[in-house]
Amino acid sequence: MLWNEIQKELNRQGMSIYKLAKITGIKDTTLHNYKKGSEPSFKNMCKIADALDVSLDHFRKDEK
Repeated sequence: MLWNEIQKELNRQGMSIYKLAKITGIKDTTLHNYKKGSEPSFKNMCKIADALDVSLDHFRKDEK
């Protein structure tokens, strides 16, 4: 699940969902919905990747 990758990066950086919400401007309730399984929009995924200072490719999974 995509959120697992986001959570790994949050943990690595010592960042909370609340702080991610503040940096991205995405409501924390929206981020919690992503945690429950909702898929983020491309626009929000870009904001998350920028806030975590990683490429969008960081969150891609190779589907083989």
